[in-house]
Amino acid sequence: MKYAKSPVRLFIFIVASVLLITFTFYAYQICYTPNILVGKEDRYILIPADADFETVQKILHEGEYVQDLISFSFLSRLMDYDKAVKSGRYLLRANMNNLQAIRFLRSGEQAPVRITFNNVRLIAELPKKITQNTAVSPEAFEAALTNFLMHNTYGFNQYNLICMFIPNTYEVYYTISAEQLLQRMYEEYNRFWNEERKNKAKEIGLSPIEVSILASIVQAESVKRDESPIIAGLYLNRLRQGIPLQADPTLVYAVGDFTLKRVLNEHKEVESPYNTYKYKGLPPGPINMPEIYTIDAVLNYLPSNYLYMCAREDFSGYHNFTASYSEHLQNASRYQQALTREQRIGRATKNAK
Repeated sequence: MKYAKSPVRLFIFIVASVLLITFTFYAYQICYTPNILVGKEDRYILIPADADFETVQKILHEGEYVQDLISFSFLSRLMDYDKAVKSGRYLLRANMNNLQAIRFLRSGEQAPVRITFNNVRLIAELPKKITQNTAVSPEAFEAALTNFLMHNTYGFNQYNLICMFIPNTYEVYYTISAEQLLQRMYEEYNRFWNEERKNKAKEIGLSPIEVSILASIVQAESVKRDESPIIAGLYLNRLRQGIPLQADPTLVYAVGDFTLKRVLNEHKEVESPYNTYKYKGLPPGPINMPEIYTIDAVLNYLPSNYLYMCAREDFSGYHNFTASYSEHLQNASRYQQALTREQRIGRATKNAK
């Protein structure tokens, strides 16, 4: 009987050994064999807010991130990742194994996204630009802005709120909330307005918000960056002497027609706090979102006695500056003559064709 049982035991031992080896080998393959972006390059994966494990599986499959979805899903369940999905933007490395990928995704260690906004004229244009690449909807950001306006004690209102946003490129996480994004922008505003900049603003008699308002006008007037400090100095002279700024771009903003190429006398009569022909001082808010270089141009303005400027007659984009009104009229006359001449030549060329 003992001899009869030996072959059976041997057979059971062999089968169990084979199964154990097979299971061990398969377990090793599931855990340690490259399965993510095999033979490909590193790629970002975006897991939307409120995504469940089925959504992750679909993204991995349709985006061709994973080679063997079954092994990934099996190990994910063993490691409870199916119950701990975290939304966000993640950088998956080529040839990661399942174990590495699951631990990484489960950790929530996101790769930051970049947000960039500039060329903004109205605060209404901002939500769509600033929320790109994030899970925040423009509508949610608008709601956060409204709430901020109602409760902030920092001096921002519906006219000057755009001053709080310093155009630049920032890194945030995809999962940032609207309130967190707004708070981040306020922190960046305070970081930008360091002691050095605040002291310079104080020296010229303006608050940081007023500097941004003036910078927006300077930016609208200056095609050439190197002229910005000169134009800033000219407008500061007008402010100090109580002379209306008479800045055409503020009239364009007041009229609300941003396609307007030429300001006429009728526009100077429009009733608006942005009409700097009608009202002295700065308007209640900026007419665009000034770039950093323009804000710094105001803070580092070029002192002069200039009160007037007119586009040069060579159409170079530069201006002729003067402190004399009679000389300004001469500059304006030369420019108008040159403009009329160019228009005549343009019409003749068009007719010749």
